[in-house]
Parts: sequence; structure tokens; C-alpha cells
Amino acid sequence: MIKLVVFDLDGTLLDTIEDLGDSVNEVLVARGYPTHSYAEYCLFIGDGMENLIKKSLPDECLNDEHLIEEVLNDYREAYTRNWNKKSRPYEGIMECLASLKARGIISTVLSNKPHHFTEMCVESLIGNEHFDIVLGQREGVEKKPSPDAAIEICNKMKVDPSNVVFVGDTNVDILTGVAAGMTTIGVLWGFREEEELRDAGANHIVNNPNEILQVIRNVS
Repeated sequence: MIKLVVFDLDGTLLDTIEDLGDSVNEVLVARGYPTHSYAEYCLFIGDGMENLIKKSLPDECLNDEHLIEEVLNDYREAYTRNWNKKSRPYEGIMECLASLKARGIISTVLSNKPHHFTEMCVESLIGNEHFDIVLGQREGVEKKPSPDAAIEICNKMKVDPSNVVFVGDTNVDILTGVAAGMTTIGVLWGFREEEELRDAGANHIVNNPNEILQVIRNVS
């Protein structure tokens, strides 16, 4: 029986691609580097902020760790100004969260976005009242696809992973749920394609948030 849902944030609960892409492009323009489209950023996002910057920079920059750190710091500053300009919950997400709560199912968030940005986005754009735990990338904790933080959520909520659904839009999310021993749901409204999610081992694929509830009913 499903008792708990772990949601990814960017591309799953929130459509953040424009604020993320705009922030990186702002930094790249300032340094005279080529920019990228939102479609390209959909492929860059999901594996943490540092990897986003590395994928965005020209290849000739990637051996300069000092430069990467400078650009990363510039990006943090830009995103601090831009994070809530265009980002919004996907259509149907708020209704999904309300329905889960009504059924007595716990909702949590696990993101590779830095923890303070994760908290800011959830509190301002969705509302903390929908979640029992909200975790972003933290010092000393392996980021997804390591299952460590997902297992931490289970332990804190005293729920066995076999009674948990992990919902995400990238292979990183699905691999995390698989490694944690959870049922996995890949969503198609986010940043990646169905093939990637299936190849990572997604148990279910959904086209809209309402289908998450249908999967949970069937699994339960």
C-alpha cells in the first residue's frame, strides 16, 4: 500500500526552465560565451547546479576549475534574482497534492537543486503545507541518483520504501527510486522524453498529474 510520495521539483512539480535558462544565459552573455535554448537546458538540468554550468560552458572552459567556480557563483547570484519570475506549478499539480493529502498519503520533495533554493521555490510557488519533508542538495549528502536522501525521507517518516512512489521527469529521478526500492513514475510534462524514463526503469509513465493518483490506486 502506498503511504508516501517523493516528488522531484524542477520539471515535475514546477516548470522552472525559463528562469533557470535565463539565469545561465545572463551569465554566459556577460562573459561573452554562446547561449543556449530552453530545449537545450531541458537536457542540461537534473544533475545539480555545478553540472548545469559545466554543460552550459564551452568545452575549452572545462579544464579551468577556477573559472567554473566563478561562473557558478555568478549563476547563483543571477538565479537568486530570477528564480520566481516565470516559474509556476504545472497544471494539475496543486489538485494532485490536495487529493493525496485527502487520501492520507504523505507528500515530500527531493531535488538536486541546492537546499535553500529548493525551500524557497516550494514555500513561495507551492506552499509548505503540502509537504512533510522538503530536501534539496545538501553538503555531505550524495545527490540523486544516490538513494541516500530518499532513504532518509523514508526513515524520518517511518515508511518502508516498498510503500513509497518516486515521481520524476528524468532518468536521475527514476534511477534514484529504483535504487531506493521504490515504485517509480516517470512524468512526460517535464524536461525529458519517455524513452529515457523507460530505459532508466520507470514502472509507470504518466501524461498528467491526475494519472499519478490512478497509478497509486492501482498499486495500493
